[in-house]
Amino acid sequence: MEVTLQVKVVEPSRELTIAGYYDTIVCGGGPAGFAAAVAAGRNGAKTLLIELAGCLGGIWTSGNLSIILDGNGKEGVFKELLDRLKAEGGYLHTNYKEEFTHDAEVMKIVLEQMCAEAGVDIHLHTRIVDAVVENGAIQAVITESHSGRHAFTAHSFIDATGNGDLAFRAGCSFETGHPKTGQTQPASMLAILYGAPQSQENTSIPEKHQELRSFLQSADVNPSYQSPCIFKLPNPNFSFFMMNHEYAVRCDSTEDISKATLNGRKELFESVKKLKKVPGWENVHLVSTSSHIGIREGRRIKGLYRLVAEDLITGRTFPDGICEVSFQVDVHSLSRDAEIGYFDGGIEPKPYQIPYRSLVSGEISNLGMAGRCVSGDFWAHASYRVTGNSVPMGEAIGYAAAHAFQNNCSLHEVDGTAVSAYMRERGYL
Repeated sequence: MEVTLQVKVVEPSRELTIAGYYDTIVCGGGPAGFAAAVAAGRNGAKTLLIELAGCLGGIWTSGNLSIILDGNGKEGVFKELLDRLKAEGGYLHTNYKEEFTHDAEVMKIVLEQMCAEAGVDIHLHTRIVDAVVENGAIQAVITESHSGRHAFTAHSFIDATGNGDLAFRAGCSFETGHPKTGQTQPASMLAILYGAPQSQENTSIPEKHQELRSFLQSADVNPSYQSPCIFKLPNPNFSFFMMNHEYAVRCDSTEDISKATLNGRKELFESVKKLKKVPGWENVHLVSTSSHIGIREGRRIKGLYRLVAEDLITGRTFPDGICEVSFQVDVHSLSRDAEIGYFDGGIEPKPYQIPYRSLVSGEISNLGMAGRCVSGDFWAHASYRVTGNSVPMGEAIGYAAAHAFQNNCSLHEVDGTAVSAYMRERGYL
């Protein structure tokens, strides 16, 4: 058979039967999406949670990020999650601030249990590929899975994909990267180790990052992340290892992400081989690497309000505030030539609030966002993006979506002060 080379291929149009009708559809089952789905389901909305991977948890599980930052003082679904992790032996307090590590396998099952108890339908191994938009609202999302191509409709939709994939498919405006250069924060391939010496298991304190870097360099390991760290995990002899940076990786480039994934995994594998030759490290093993490389920065979707650096500097509060953020501006180095692994741009934030309006698309009336794709500038994003803030964002927009259905209104029409009052009652403010 002869195949003719062509510049373009015309994909045949097709008519899709609606595969499901929901009150709320959440796209992305990571920290933000799980919380959004649980909140929507608990508040009476028939909810579908769509996830690309084979488990819930996103960066916590598929990404191997075993530490949760900026969770101190947060209640609601977040505290429920911590309590369940503790009960199952999947929680360990660290020696740095109020942060803790978790066991990814325990995390997976706990998230699944909480969603099931809230009546949430879960579709794993499913990708969002398009959105049908009419009159400024999403009418349906189009998915691809092992079952084929399907359409699902809902009253409200929530983008918790991290990279703003649903919002992008719906035609929303967005920003990416540094305001002057467009360069994004680096991605990271993360690892779980077995058998690292106990003396190295708690280098989470920033002052010890350079000590670990010097040690690695003495073992002929030159980490691409200039501030490497090792955190002890709940199970004895297991630890979380971060030493990789992959630079100039765009979330919308399969080529970038594939190259970064291959490079990062190779760096970790070769580094552990060298470490095994160091006295005291003979028994170290590379247990796992991220199945989905950790992307720090993707699309920041245009919302009803854009959180900016000045809001952080002044410690701004809002009538529709949904949680308090206490994390520093954490921009990971944009070049391997940098002397340190992260910087703050000279911005010293006071505790500040994320407003409900930053969780709602400014252009699509029934689209909410949660996690790192919410509306903010480069510097604000570098603070609120950590997962201890993703959970309350998800809980807030999930509640708002259920409220919108029950009151037959759009997310634009939901009273943000009512969402704030709910979040205060839940212990986030």
